[in-house]
Amino acid sequence: MKFHLLAVATCAVGSAAASAPILAPPAPLAEDLQQYVSVKGGQIALTHVRVIDGTGAAPIEDSTVLIDGPKIAAVQPASAAIPAGYRSINLSGASVIPGLVGMHDHMYYIARPNADASGHSENPLIVPQMTFSSPRLYLANGVTTMRTTGSVEPYTDINVKREIDAGHLVGPHMDVTGPYLEGGESFFIQMHRLTGPDDARRTVAFWADMGATSFKAYMNITRAELKAAIDEAHRRGLKITGHLCAVTYPEAAELGIDNLEHGFFVNTQLDPGKQPDKCPDTAGDPTIASMKPGSAQANALIKLLVDRHVAVTSTLPVFAQSLPLHEPLNPRAMAVLTPEAREAYLYARNRSASRPPGKAATEIREGWVNDLGLERQFVASGGLLLAGPDPTGNGGVIPGFGDQRELELLVEAGFSPLEAVRIGTLNGATFEGLQDRIGSIAAGKDADLVVVRGNPAADIHDIEKVETVFKDGVGYDSAKLLESVRGRYGQY
Repeated sequence: MKFHLLAVATCAVGSAAASAPILAPPAPLAEDLQQYVSVKGGQIALTHVRVIDGTGAAPIEDSTVLIDGPKIAAVQPASAAIPAGYRSINLSGASVIPGLVGMHDHMYYIARPNADASGHSENPLIVPQMTFSSPRLYLANGVTTMRTTGSVEPYTDINVKREIDAGHLVGPHMDVTGPYLEGGESFFIQMHRLTGPDDARRTVAFWADMGATSFKAYMNITRAELKAAIDEAHRRGLKITGHLCAVTYPEAAELGIDNLEHGFFVNTQLDPGKQPDKCPDTAGDPTIASMKPGSAQANALIKLLVDRHVAVTSTLPVFAQSLPLHEPLNPRAMAVLTPEAREAYLYARNRSASRPPGKAATEIREGWVNDLGLERQFVASGGLLLAGPDPTGNGGVIPGFGDQRELELLVEAGFSPLEAVRIGTLNGATFEGLQDRIGSIAAGKDADLVVVRGNPAADIHDIEKVETVFKDGVGYDSAKLLESVRGRYGQY
């Protein structure tokens, strides 16, 4: 459970720097990238398509979606006349959903040097950047807006965003989270270790000036450091999230954090022997194993989060990997891994599958069941649940593919497919303050859309059948983007 990572989001940018907005004005795509475009921008009519609009409303069958440049012009019955000048694309048997808003999406791959089948590896843990493959994987699988939720190469992420916004690279709109705000200890040699509250404040100020549009606190940050970071981020109109451990969920909510990552898995408030500002070795496992949905402790925590407007990001795919053989081996996802990354993942998968029954296995299962129930209770209580997979080097959780799997697991958790789509689209847009632009399908909103074969409202697994991804009204060929990174994720 210790190698999961988290981030932050943002609405307005108030720093001294000219930070680029998350949704930059559309720019012409470079000529060498046109090979990935299947539908050129302009006036387009997507006809005879099922519209799943992202609000949770029932699908609108046999519709026409009119796209005019980067915007949605109208959603109308297929029987209505198509205005002159529009190119018609017949999408009978397909559905269109809003572009996914990935709220825990990374741009790197954690590597364990010389990992073997027994689980042994050598130090240090290394985090190579996937600058080429990650943006393409996200876009190919329907993610049109993403939050990086913790950067190990923040300059790289800021520059990638700039190049995507300029049309020089292919990828989603990006909310670039600054470097991890980590305390005096860390698993990761590439993370700066804060020396106190002043360092936390200076770090946030510097990276906001450099162009970061959100921040993420990490496992060993102290309460004083977190408070300083929150205050500086909020002073600049930015939001901060956290994958916490040393700081508990109630403590973070009281300090003013905007978002908590990983559902309820990494809350340490009930861990035996928890000391203030110290991350216990148990890292939240006892808390999630004992905090039953509907219990007095769960009720109090959820009420606090809802009252303080703290969002929670569900990252079910990364935790599902701990359940023996729970997760399917997706051949399309496996195809994008390097041979070395695929081998390392299969080693880990086999170790999980061969784990003997006992107390540890029982606690993992109890924690999983409790988190699913707590996420449902949080939403039923009025909380804002976001979605993201946390693709951090576990080869079963891959950019884009993991975002799709998150929606499938939300349905396993008890949400309806329509609710899952809303959590993965409009809820993320709402947290970012961009709900008037993206996250649902309506006239006047940005033409960030995903065309999938089938009906995800009836079978959420159809979310995997992506054919075309529209970003700013330009349709990208999912298959071509995936082919361009085949065998490369884990390399670059």
